[in-house]
Amino acid sequence: MPVFIFAKAGYFGDKPRQNNPCLLPALEDILRQYWGYDRFRPLQREVIESVLGGRDTLALFPTGGGKSICYQVPALAREGVAIVVSPLIALMEDQVMQLRRRGIKAVAIHSGLRKADIDRILDNCVYGDVKVL
Repeated sequence: MPVFIFAKAGYFGDKPRQNNPCLLPALEDILRQYWGYDRFRPLQREVIESVLGGRDTLALFPTGGGKSICYQVPALAREGVAIVVSPLIALMEDQVMQLRRRGIKAVAIHSGLRKADIDRILDNCVYGDVKVL
């Protein structure tokens, strides 16, 4: 299962943020725009609100239960890059491909890449519009 880490550059370790009530109604808009769903599955919204509230969050769902949306929607709702840690290169590549099909800028770094490629990817994360790494 991927580990979800959400941080804005320079803000590691700061106090948990409060939910922005103006932002929360837009979550369904993000879900509809990128995935075509009208509402979240059970517990997805609660997980997303917890993440956006700055709280450490662990979500354990069965395979196909919608875990990915729990980090992808917050990535789109906030500025910056969401860093997703996954142990499998195939899973990383599949997630990146699925996000790109939805028009979401996503990249992956793994052991099969050359240093020059990793440097370029990281530069794109810092200076470009990458949403998910």
